[in-house]
This record gives sequence, C-alpha cells and structure tokens, in this order.
Amino acid sequence: MSRAVLSIGSNVGDSVAHLQSVLDALGSSVVAVSPVYSTEPWGGVEQQDFLNAVLVVDDPALNAAGWLRRGQQIEAAADRVRTQRWGPRTLDVDVIVCDGVRSDDPHLTLPHPRAHERAFVLIPWLDADPDAVLPVGGESHRVDELLASLDDGEREGVRRTEFALNRRSR
Repeated sequence: MSRAVLSIGSNVGDSVAHLQSVLDALGSSVVAVSPVYSTEPWGGVEQQDFLNAVLVVDDPALNAAGWLRRGQQIEAAADRVRTQRWGPRTLDVDVIVCDGVRSDDPHLTLPHPRAHERAFVLIPWLDADPDAVLPVGGESHRVDELLASLDDGEREGVRRTEFALNRRSR
C-alpha cells in the first residue's frame, strides 16, 4: 500500500475543472476528497485567489516518487507552466506526505516543508482525514493542533466554497 496526501490548487482558467481533472485522472486511487476552498494567494505574488482541495490517495504500485511523477503528468495535461515561484498556475499538485517517508531530495522534500504553515493545506486535509498527523521537525503533530497554532488571519483566508469535486464511475 502507498498512501499519500495531495494538495491541489488552481487559479488560472476553469479552476474547478482543473481540480476535477486530478480526481478523474487518479480514479479509484482516491480514498478521500475534501471540499473545495477559496484561498488567498501565498508567497507574496499579486494574483487572484486560488481554489484548493486535498486528496487522500492509495495505490500499491506508486511510491513517493511515483506520486510526484503522477502529479506532474496531471499538471502537464492541464498546461501547467512553471514561470514564477508561487505565481499563478492552471494546476498545482503537491505531495504533502507519503507513507511516513522522509526525504531531503530537492525534487521531492517530504513531508512537504511548509505544509504545517499553510491553512489552505491543513483545513481541507482535516475535512478529508479528521485524524491526520503531520511530522514537523522530527515529531508527529495532529493537523488540527497545527491549524490551531496558526494566526487567525491565515485561517480566515481559507473559505469553503459551494464547489464539489465528484468521483465519477469509470
């Protein structure tokens, strides 16, 4: 079994369709899906708000690097262009954790090094997995406790939308 948590986001084009394309591409590997949230951009680049969600996925054929490759393939299918760090994008698929793997590889750092600071990851993750745990600094922390430690402004910038991602039968 290879279980991972993926954070997905979009703020260019039809963002709901871009997020749905991830769910469709991963199909039966998807174990849980959060609601869709509207979130203020992170990283200081002037741009419109993002739509974000979290998926819990499981596929025995994929390891952490496999989830990264799969996410990059889905981004490429959505015409993702990497021109500016933290800039606007059609689709972003980030591997947050995978099977407790720790990696300092510059191409895949696990657990995601800033996930514990990002309400747009933590809030939807709790919807998808209320018992979620994230390793930070060598210790495991409950995601609800990490979220509570963020300032009010960070949490308030993440607003649940009426949009929903749907599992479609194949």
